[in-house]
Amino acid sequence: MAADLENTLYFDVPAGRVVIEMRPDLAPEHVAQIKALARRGFYDGVPFHRVIDGFMAQTGDPTGTGAGGSGHKLKAEFSNEKHVRGILSMARASDPNSADSQFFIMFGPAPSLDGQYTIWGKVSSGMEYIDQIKKGDPARNGSVTNPDKIVKMQVAADAEKAK
Repeated sequence: MAADLENTLYFDVPAGRVVIEMRPDLAPEHVAQIKALARRGFYDGVPFHRVIDGFMAQTGDPTGTGAGGSGHKLKAEFSNEKHVRGILSMARASDPNSADSQFFIMFGPAPSLDGQYTIWGKVSSGMEYIDQIKKGDPARNGSVTNPDKIVKMQVAADAEKAK
């Protein structure tokens, strides 16, 4: 079956291209917001500000502090999907309805997150490039000095039209 290009992201990181399959069936509002932000270049050049080896890599804050976002919060769309390697899930504050533009990519399973964070996609290829993202300092909650950045993030349908 051909990939659904409208619900596929090309996610370029320093090591290479990662292909992400979005899951509008699980989180339609979150997928719509991620696509809208990607289409306006919001994520291009944004750092991986928090990266914990064996756990996850977090990005989506243009300020690089972990406190920024697009300014448009979303209601939680929790599902029964599991937080396992390659899953993309939304970061949020203590309020479950506070996800905005920040998300994280799982390096490994974290059952404690299941049902607590909105899963909106999974890496279908290129996870080896996510593994190469610069790791943060475990003593500083994964905070990364001089972090790797998203080179470009685009909806595959748009990238293919541009060819």
